[in-house]
Amino acid sequence: MTSVFSVEILISNKPQARDPEGETIMRDLIHKHGFEFIKEVRMGKLLAVKVEATDEEEASTKVVSMCNDLRLYNPVAHSITVRVRS
Repeated sequence: MTSVFSVEILISNKPQARDPEGETIMRDLIHKHGFEFIKEVRMGKLLAVKVEATDEEEASTKVVSMCNDLRLYNPVAHSITVRVRS
């Protein structure tokens, strides 16, 4: 029996990769708005999908496979985090 799972895919820059979007946001927060307590901003992408699967593990496996097969991210510069919500 299958169910539909809500799955979130977070695509983020690896720690060693430069993040120009995050750097720009951080500069604006500090210099234009005075939020000196901000020490780092990293930009990412969030994809929310609905997946039909027999369980959470299968839903996660299907999504990771899809991301790799379709090259939704660059594995050299990015990492993905997959969260299944039932």
